[in-house]
This record gives sequence, structure tokens and C-alpha cells, in this order.
Amino acid sequence: MRQIFSIDHSKQKKTGLFILVLFLVLFTINSQAQSISAIEKMAGQGYNKRFYDTIVSIKIQKKALALAIKNNSKEDEIICYAYLALTQRRLINLKEYIHYADTAYYLSKKVNKIRANAYAAYAMGSLKSYIEDKPQALNYLLEAYKLFSKVNAHDQCAKIASDISYLFSPASPTKVGKYAREAMAHANKAGDPESQMYARLALGSYLTDNLETGTEADWKKAVGFFEKTVSIAEKNEKKIVSKSNIGVAYINLADLYTKGPQPLNEKEFLKNLEKATVIAKKYNIKIIYRSAIGLKGYYLTQKGNYAQAEVVFADGIKYQKSLPYTDNYLLATFYSCLKDVSVKRNDFKAYYAYDTLFTKYNQLKYKESTQSMLQNADARYESSQKAERIKKLELENELQQKNKLLGYIIAGVLLIGLVFMYRSYYYRQRYYQNREDFLKQEQANSELKMQLMEKETIENLSARLSLERRLLRSQMDPHFIFNALGNIQSMILQKDTIPAVSYLNKFARLTRQVLEQSRKETISLEEEINTLKNYIELQQLRLNNGFDYCIECDETVENHISIPPLLIQPFIENAVEHGLKPMENNTRGLIEIYFKYDETRESLICTIKDNGIGLTASRKLKTDNTHQSLSTTITNERLSKMQKENPDAGFQVKERDPETDGQGCIVILNIPIL
Repeated sequence: MRQIFSIDHSKQKKTGLFILVLFLVLFTINSQAQSISAIEKMAGQGYNKRFYDTIVSIKIQKKALALAIKNNSKEDEIICYAYLALTQRRLINLKEYIHYADTAYYLSKKVNKIRANAYAAYAMGSLKSYIEDKPQALNYLLEAYKLFSKVNAHDQCAKIASDISYLFSPASPTKVGKYAREAMAHANKAGDPESQMYARLALGSYLTDNLETGTEADWKKAVGFFEKTVSIAEKNEKKIVSKSNIGVAYINLADLYTKGPQPLNEKEFLKNLEKATVIAKKYNIKIIYRSAIGLKGYYLTQKGNYAQAEVVFADGIKYQKSLPYTDNYLLATFYSCLKDVSVKRNDFKAYYAYDTLFTKYNQLKYKESTQSMLQNADARYESSQKAERIKKLELENELQQKNKLLGYIIAGVLLIGLVFMYRSYYYRQRYYQNREDFLKQEQANSELKMQLMEKETIENLSARLSLERRLLRSQMDPHFIFNALGNIQSMILQKDTIPAVSYLNKFARLTRQVLEQSRKETISLEEEINTLKNYIELQQLRLNNGFDYCIECDETVENHISIPPLLIQPFIENAVEHGLKPMENNTRGLIEIYFKYDETRESLICTIKDNGIGLTASRKLKTDNTHQSLSTTITNERLSKMQKENPDAGFQVKERDPETDGQGCIVILNIPIL
């Protein structure tokens, strides 16, 4: 009995000790989770005002930063810089964004504070995501997520886990689901509506992506999830800072109804779109407004209510033009939709007017997109260069500190006695010589690293430009696509089944050819001619067989020679659009294409003739005499790049002599044989 009692008493002691240790651990964790300073709270309050009054938002954050510097609180200073960086993302101010994010991150390296390091990593991850450096963005965000998890900052963890989930899409569906569910777990622990909206949208996106291979039960589950999300948003609208998340929830729910069983629940679909539109106008959220109008217009178009669809898109354009800024992407999108509606209504006069405006805003959108891509590429390069310079400066500062300390030691040794002076002098000289050699070697290594980084950056840019060239080559004229599909649809509706199937096969074959050839650097002449035949025959369908064509090759031309793909099609497009299409109805068009081998230049000469209205008359029809088609511009750029290895590469456009050669236009292409 005594032995048994002794054993029980020992167990009680161990149990009591375990409970005490567990209590201390929980107390420490809670104290860490709640250790938010007054300055951090001030900066967070200023950051929350970024959607309503950016001037006041930045003013409050800079006031918090000044207090942190005055109090010599490096942790609060870093957090303030991180908040300022995240605010600049809202203002689309890349220069200030980089400055504040870099400052926060490199200051954090000198401070061993979890919250400061977490905020700094979050700012850098957000920056890398903004400039489309996805691998680096994931590294920084995962670092921030790990640090915030240590201090139980569940609100921040919910937002960051949601961002990580989006970055893994679509490459890794497993990780998308993993971090979306973790975001929900953190949001439930945080309990605030802002965090819940971030997490629910991430998980809802994952559920929606899975519907492609899911069942009706999966669809009902997704709908139920978003209905609850919308309910939370409506109850807590004032507490949710990121109002765009509310609009996204409505848009996603409306879109889900289009993916479910038919017939569509029109009432719920339109109700959610209307609520999304109200949120977009109320808080001036462009992307929500564009999505709501686009979905509604697309639905009305599919329903066959073209007049109402046109009114919806026109109202969207009118509202956008009433704002103090111009959204070229939105206007281009709406005018493109209006073109589609015009085709379905067979109102080609309206189509031409909408196409002119679409071309204008689409070019502006393209320029903005290109400028943004170049700006992001420069930002990535400067960021890598800055990191290397900072590492170099840190090494130099470290060496200076070591040398300074060494000087003090030597001075102390000299004070001990003159006996050791010679020996000390000898070792000091040898030390400095070794240190100088070491510094030279380090400098040489740093310069080599810089050269390698520059080379790698140039190679990356070269690869990206190559990809962009392939994408440019793969473009097909949207006018042609819409009209071709519209004509095929018209034949099907008129029950002309056999020609409809024939032309549909030609269109599918042409699309496949363009996609396949856009991935190749060269194709055979025979492949190019087959592609041209398919393209021209579809253009004939589009213009009601209003023109003829012929393709002839000289005896000296071999069909298997290799040439760059998709060079000739843009000029055929121009001949049809600007030469044959404006002709009078009683005149039949003709396009003649001749291939001839030039032995002197070792190149292929392609001559394209049409009997259209000619260059002078075509220019008079245009509203802007300086306008040049985008496809011709791209072809000119491609030929210009080929001139380094093939100086004769290029093309010439001229008017045909009406007296000797008849009316129309001639294009002479000098194509390098690869």
C-alpha cells in the first residue's frame, strides 16, 4: 500500500508540473499575440482609411512613423514603413512602393522582432506580387505567414494565406486548397468580418475552380458557401474595409448561377449583379463595375435580347466617361461587346462605329499594358541590383568595424611595451596585406556576380521578348473571327448544313494552324500557302463570296523551303478590309498572290495584288490619316528584327497604275529563307 501511494503521489507532482508549464506557455503566447503598440494601432487605423481618403490615410501613417522615430522604436518604425508601402499599392505609385518596402525589409534585418520582421516580409511579398515576380512573392509571403503564425496574428494570417492560395493557382490545386482552408481557420479565430471575407473568397475561388470536374452537388455546395459569404458581407458592410471584396462576392455568386443547372435562375442572377453594381458605384470600384456590366450584357446577348444588351453596355460607357479619369481597358471591353451585339443584329453601320472606338481604346490599353510590363521589369532588375549593393555595403561596414576594433587592440599592445613593437608591426603589416588581398578577391567576386546577374537578366528579358513575339504572331483579327462565326451561325439558322459544316471545319483548321505555327520559328512555304487558303476562303464567306483569289508559285520556288510564319496574312487582311470591302457591290474583287525566288538575295519575293479602291481612297475613308493597322506594325517590327541577319528583309506598299496595271494596291514582301 505504501509503495502504491508513493507512485500515485509522484504522478500527481508530474501532472501539476505539466499544467504549470502549459499555463506559462499559453500565457506567453497570449502576451505575444496581444503585444500591439499604440503606434502600430495608429498606423493600422491610417491604413484602413486608404479607400476613403488617401491624403488623411498617409498623413496618419506618417505621423505614426514620426512618433516611432522620436521614441527610437525600431519595431514600430519598420511596421509604419510596411503600412506605407502597402498603401502605395492602392495608389499605384511603384517608386514609393519600392522605397518603403525596401526600407522596411532591410531595417528588419537589424531588429530581432517577430512582428516587425513579419510586416516587412509581407510588404516585400506584396511588392513582388505586384511586379509579377511570383517565386519571390511566394518566398516572402510564406516567411510573413510563418512569423505572424508565431504571434497568433490570425487576422494577418488569414489575409496572407489567401494571397498565397491565389499565387499557387493554377499550378498547384492541392496547395491552393490547403492555404485557402488555413485562411478560413485563421479568419474564424480572428472573428473580424474583414478577415472572413478575405478567407471566404479564397476558399470560394478554390471551390469554383473544382466545378469543371465536379457534380451538381459540388455546385450546390459552392452556391451555398457564397450565399453565406454574401450574407456576412451585407450584415457587416460598415466593418469591412476592403469594399471590393463585397463586390467580388456578389459577382462570383452571380457567375455561379450561369454554371449551374439550366434553366438559369434569372431572378437570383440579376439580383446579385445589381447589388455588385451598386457596391461598385458607391465605392468607385472599377473592376467590379466592369465585371457586373460584362456579365449582364453577356447574359442578355446569349438570351437574344440584343437591344437591351446594347443599352447596358452603352450605359456602362456613359458612366465611365462621366468619371474624372479614363479607364481604357474598361472602354475597350465595352466597345468590343457592342461590336459583338452589332454583328448579331446585322447592324454593320453600328459595328463600324463601335470598331473605330474599340481600336482607339484598345491601342491605348495596349500601350498602358506594355508600359506597365516594362516598368515591372525595370523594378525587378533594380530590386536585385539594390540587394546586391546593400550586401556589398554591409560587408564593407563589417570589415570597417573589424579593422576599427583591431586598431584599438594594437594600440593597447603598444602601450604595454616597446619590446613587442617590431613583432606587432610585422604581424599587423602581414594582416593588412592579407586583408587587402581578401577585399580585392571579394570585390572581384562581387563584380563577377553583378555581371552574371546582368547577363541572366538580359537572357530573361530576351526570352520574354521572344514569347511576346510569339504571342503577337498568334493574334487573329477579332473582326474576322466575329464575322466568320456570325456567318456560320447564320448558315446554320438558315439550315444550310453542308456549307456551314464545311466552313466550320475550315475555321477550326485555320485556328489550329495559327496556334501551331505561332509556337514555331519557321514553317514550310507549303504550310504557309495552306494557311492562307483557309484564311482567304473564310474571308470570302464573310464578304458573301464577293471576291476571287489565286496563288501562284514560280517554277524556281520549292514548297519545302523554310520561312517565318504568319508574315503574309496581315497584308491579305488589309487588302480585304481596306481594299475590297469598301468597293461597290457591282464590282467583283480579286486578290493575286505570286511567289518568286530571288537568287541574288537568296530570299523569297511575295507579290500581293488587289483590285480594290487603292491607297488614296482608303486613306480618305479613315478618320485618322496617320492610322496604321496593328498587324502591319507587328509584321514591320518582325522584319526589322530580321534585318540584322538578312539586310534585304522588308516590304513595300504602293498604288497600282490605273492606266497600265488597273486599279488597286501592290505589296512586295522580301521574306528571308531560313
